[in-house]
Amino acid sequence: MQTVLAHKPITVIRPLDHLNAATSGEFGQQLMTAISAPGVAAVLVDLGAVKFIDSSGLMALVWGLKQAKKMERRFSLCSVSPGIRMILELSQLDRVFDICENVESFDAENSCAKQHQ
Repeated sequence: MQTVLAHKPITVIRPLDHLNAATSGEFGQQLMTAISAPGVAAVLVDLGAVKFIDSSGLMALVWGLKQAKKMERRFSLCSVSPGIRMILELSQLDRVFDICENVESFDAENSCAKQHQ
């Protein structure tokens, strides 16, 4: 379903195709594993390959953000397509998440600049 690239202190998770009711459970487990791993300072979710997200997928992202905050880890999104960005904006979650343009623009020490299209 997704790839996980662990390069401490940053873990990049790349979900594929759909983040929905069928995939959000496994995705949530991978998020928790990544967030709770020793030595990880930040988790970056690369949404570049996600074509569809529903409320279950959004809830998994929100849950991941909450868990990261509890564990004092950074949690960011990147490579958000225009369609997914619109969903984030309509739900006002674009104001909640730290959103980077791409993986290369992510800096574990500093916040990403919010990218608005």
